[in-house]
Amino acid sequence: MTPDDKRTLNHLLDALDGAGEGADVSVQDILDEIGEGSIMPVVLVVSILLVSPLSGIPGMPTLSAIVLILLIGQALAGRKHLWLPGFLRRRRLARERLQTATRWLRRPATWFDTHSHPRLWLLAHNPMRNVALLFCMAIPLTWPFLELVPFMTSFGAGAVALLAFGLVTRDGYFMLAGYAVTFGILYAAIFLFQAAT
Repeated sequence: MTPDDKRTLNHLLDALDGAGEGADVSVQDILDEIGEGSIMPVVLVVSILLVSPLSGIPGMPTLSAIVLILLIGQALAGRKHLWLPGFLRRRRLARERLQTATRWLRRPATWFDTHSHPRLWLLAHNPMRNVALLFCMAIPLTWPFLELVPFMTSFGAGAVALLAFGLVTRDGYFMLAGYAVTFGILYAAIFLFQAAT
């Protein structure tokens, strides 16, 4: 996939399906397929994968959080080409699990692609772009602590995915949806905390 390809969710899922060779797929294989010249599509890929059943794999939420924080930090710093340390690039995932996740994501991805187009574009440009990136960085900070609760991180990943998708497609409606999910999660957490005390 080249940087000039249209960045739809289905294009990114196609890239995941075509990444690497053999029974396992490394993070480097995925980066080679998507391209390292644009950070936000990679952020989008990581977040949508965590919305899938992959979030139930032990260690996956924490690994995804580290990757997202590194990537979003670079996006905030204005870097054009992403950087990840070697130990993250070498991490591998069974191809069968990855393909199960992409199949699971195909139908919602098609809906998102069909209904997205540039609108409320100010939300996707600075200074609001940086606000969205800060949200995308803050949400994964909670994932290592939530990993003991199966699939709980999927809700936060959904918020990150909506914000990232809105930034990639310049669609402010999806960004508003991402903020709504974020504040919904925060409200639910406060409610549960108060109920437990």
